[in-house]
Amino acid sequence: MSNSVTIRVPARLHLGFLDPSGNGGRRFGSIGLPLSEPETVLTLSRAAETVVIGPESERAASHLAALTKRLGIRAQHRLTIMDAIPRHAGLGSGTQIALAVAAALRTLHGMPLDIDDDATLLARGGRSGIGIASFDSGGLIVDAGNDGSGRPPPVVARLPFPEVWRIVLVLDDALDGLHGDEEMQAFRTLPPFPVSGTGEICRQVLTEVMPALVEHDLLAFGAGISAIQHLVGNHFAPAQGGVFTSKRVEAVMQALAKAGAVGIGQSSWGPTGFAFAASQAAAEQMVAAAAPAAGDRIEMRIVRGRNAGASISTTGLNLVGS
Repeated sequence: MSNSVTIRVPARLHLGFLDPSGNGGRRFGSIGLPLSEPETVLTLSRAAETVVIGPESERAASHLAALTKRLGIRAQHRLTIMDAIPRHAGLGSGTQIALAVAAALRTLHGMPLDIDDDATLLARGGRSGIGIASFDSGGLIVDAGNDGSGRPPPVVARLPFPEVWRIVLVLDDALDGLHGDEEMQAFRTLPPFPVSGTGEICRQVLTEVMPALVEHDLLAFGAGISAIQHLVGNHFAPAQGGVFTSKRVEAVMQALAKAGAVGIGQSSWGPTGFAFAASQAAAEQMVAAAAPAAGDRIEMRIVRGRNAGASISTTGLNLVGS
């Protein structure tokens, strides 16, 4: 057994729901993409007493306690969180830290991974399966939605994301996206998503976005993502104060679009916005052009799509039982 386990898990973009109201029998359904950064990085090791330190320590400690009880592990641990995906930014921080703690604990004690079971125990993946699927593997992911069973939504498609393409993230750390009770209230009070909208989103995913990835056609890919974002964003606008949660992010997204970026949108409830570029050089030019609109409160970050899931590394050996 290992003395220490380090897990690196990717942030993910939520590019849109397929069927937010469950018109087709399964509710939500999602399209999304894990990213090269930001990441949550943590290390778990054996210790004389359990200590959890670093960002998101309270949430991580709760997960560790729930998992050790469920798995019957009596050992004590030191859990160090070196880096964490920004919380309530639309980048999947909650799911990724939960699955990272679970994977670290199972690996440390020589147990096989059980991503779906651990996600269910820790109440992750109720609406979107993208975060869970991103932990498992990379690429553009489509999940089929929630069937009411309580299990994570199944992945129905996964395609490699072109290595040369880039994503411009637009982050506003002064604002949180909807979460918790506010998020639940939004879903309760919004009107049903129209059946015609569900049909159009599914058409865009199947006949525009996915073929564009296979053919490396950025313009067609961007047009499909923009169409999905338009439908989803307008539906959720009453709950989040507009198509974008952050007006500052919205201004930068408009500037990026003028500079040639495509696939403009917001990840989940935001406030993080995203746009796609054909290359690193193109992305850098777009960021430079949009910089005057960003001001001091907005960060723009150029990242890659990720075609791999979580990274797990171990050090040392320990033959002491759990």
